[in-house]
Order: sequence, then structure tokens, then C-alpha cells
Amino acid sequence: MYTISKTIFAVTLSSLLLFACEHKEPPKSQPVPVNVITVKAQPVVYFDRYTATTAALSQVNLLPQVQGYITGIYFKEGSHVKKGQKLYEIDRHIYEANYRAAEDNLKVAEGTLKQSQQDADRYSYLNSQKAVAKQLYDHAVITLDNAKSTYKAADEALKNAKTNLAFSVITAPFDGTIGFSMVKLGDLVTVGQTVLNTISTDDPMGVDIQINEKQLIHFEDLQHGKGKGIDSLFTLILPNNTFYPADGEISIIDRAVSAQTGSIKVRIVFPNKEGYLRVGMSCVLRVHNQDSTPQILIPNKAIVEQMGEYFVFEAKDTVIVSHGDTTSKKKDEAPKTGMVALQRKVHVGATIGPNIVIKDGITEGEKIIVDGVQSLHDGSPVNVADKKLKEPGGKDTIAAKHGP
Repeated sequence: MYTISKTIFAVTLSSLLLFACEHKEPPKSQPVPVNVITVKAQPVVYFDRYTATTAALSQVNLLPQVQGYITGIYFKEGSHVKKGQKLYEIDRHIYEANYRAAEDNLKVAEGTLKQSQQDADRYSYLNSQKAVAKQLYDHAVITLDNAKSTYKAADEALKNAKTNLAFSVITAPFDGTIGFSMVKLGDLVTVGQTVLNTISTDDPMGVDIQINEKQLIHFEDLQHGKGKGIDSLFTLILPNNTFYPADGEISIIDRAVSAQTGSIKVRIVFPNKEGYLRVGMSCVLRVHNQDSTPQILIPNKAIVEQMGEYFVFEAKDTVIVSHGDTTSKKKDEAPKTGMVALQRKVHVGATIGPNIVIKDGITEGEKIIVDGVQSLHDGSPVNVADKKLKEPGGKDTIAAKHGP
């Protein structure tokens, strides 16, 4: 009897639990409070930013053309030097001695040539009168030809000795800045191998950037003068985040696009009379954007990045259907309305202060969530706050970079 009662109790308890489970409604998701803005297209004035490196328009390594010991250094390291200025001297004693010997050899060759010429003229006359043996005449002519060759060789030797003597003094090939000396007094230098120093031009100074091949046509237009009427078309931000006091102009576009990166080098030239720019500096080049087409601008905080792609959440009106058996719903019961967050993929453009340009993915008139996006996923119910946000944009010119 006790066993039967226990079984009935267990069955009854199980039925009650099953009944309770069937009628328990799942917890409803609470709407996430958010702020939204209405998307508008507007004129945007900004600068595209590119990572840049300063580069000399001309730069050479100074190499000795003669061998010897360094006997003189005549410049201050890191200073500006003028074309033709004396920089180094290699021991000149040997080259001066060779030059004097070459001069003496040329004088001897000149005397021999003069004597041979006189003999040849004399034997030529006697030969015309048939007053001398033909063999003597032939020998005189050959001797004259040999004397001419000897004189020519002596003359070339003198020129070579003079050149070597001149090469014992190294001068600046152009105006520019010279660096640290790689040799000291007394060092032995070897022809074409020992680097003495490096000298580079400093005014004007080149600034090199890499651009995507899609921007090539735009920069070619700028090179051909399309942007001449625009103020501050090319400006430079120095490593200490200050603006360089002069504007630049486009100089060179490289001959080919890199097959590996799809980019091409462009060189902008800046005046550098004060010497603020040095070769190899890392700077930021700003290029004035000339696109007058209205663009969509939203706050940067509205962007969500996932695996290298960019998304925003649109606040969309929808109908909320009650949980449970909708077929048992009363006919006169009106549906409840609300808003949900729908995830939208976008392509971003330049970042302008706290805002970012959207190239495509959203259109004017749509409501984009700008606050609370960290708590959202696609389809999340949202509760739009009554707070009115300031629309992005403005008339101020703001520096921009590519990407968020």
C-alpha cells in the first residue's frame, strides 16, 4: 500500500512539473538604450594623409680615384658645403713626382721628335736629288714615325699624371650637406672601394610617398596642373607633429606600379632654405582633397570592426510578436511596434577628426546607431533615446587619413 501511494505521488509531481514547464515563457530580451543619427550627405573638406620619407634629389658616396694615405680633411662634419669645395687630400708626394717625371719625359720626346723631323726632311731632299741611299731615307722616315708615337705616349702619360695629381684632392661635386667622415687622418684608402663620406643635396628636398594604383590618375592630374589653384595642396607634418612652414609641389611619379603591392612612388618637392628637412625623416604628407561631391559622414564610434571588415547598426522599425501560440491570440489585439538593430556592412573612407566618411553601404535618411553599439548584435531590440545628437561635419578643414 505504501509503495502504491509513493508511485502515485511521484506521477502526480512529475505531471505538475511538466505542466509548469509547458506554460513557462522564455525571458524576453530587454531593449538596449541607444542614440541614433539620421544619415545625411554633405560637402566635406579634408586632407588625405600619407606616410612619407624625405629624400635627397641627388646623393653620392665619395670614393677615392687614387690610392694613398689621407693627409688632410678640410670640412666640418654635417655642414653645408659648396660645389668645388676642398674636402679631402690624399698624400700628393708620389703623384707630384710622377707629374714632374712625365713633364721631363715629354720634353725629351719633344726634342727627339724635332731631331727626327729635321733628319727626315734632310733625307727627303737628298732622296729627291738621288744623292743618298734609299735605305737611309727609309730609316729616317721610320725614326720620325717612332718619335711621333713616343711624343704622343709621353703626352698621354703627362695628362694621366696630371689627372692623378688632381684626384689626390677630393672636392664637393655639388652644393649639399656632408655627413660623418668614414676615414681619419692617416688612413690608407683604396681606389673605388673606400667610402670617404656621403654628400646629398638639401635644397630643395624630396618627400616620397606610396599611393595605391587607383589614385594614380588623380595624382597625374595634379602633376599636370589641375590643382594649382588650390591653397595648401601639399603640406607636411614633421616628426614632432608641427607643420612645415612651406608648401610643396608634385615632382615625379615613378615609371611603374609594383606588381607585389599595387602601389607606386610619388615624389613631392619642398623648399628647404632653413635646412629643417634632413634626408630619411619620417613625416606625414597631407594632400588637399578636391572631391566636391557630398559625402556621408558619421561618428567614428558608430563603426564596428570584425575581421578586417567594417559594420554599422541601423535602427529599424519592426513589429514585435508576442511569444507563445500566436494562433490563440485575440483578433482585436493590436501588434506592438518597436525598433531593432540591423547590422550593415560598409566601406569606409577618410577619418576626419571624430568622424569618418562612408563610401557605400548606407544611404541618406537611414538611422544609424552611434552609442551602445558594443552591446548589440544583429536583430537586438533597441530603445532609442530622446537625446538629440549633433550631426557630424562642419566647415572646418580637418586633416584626414585613409581608413578608420
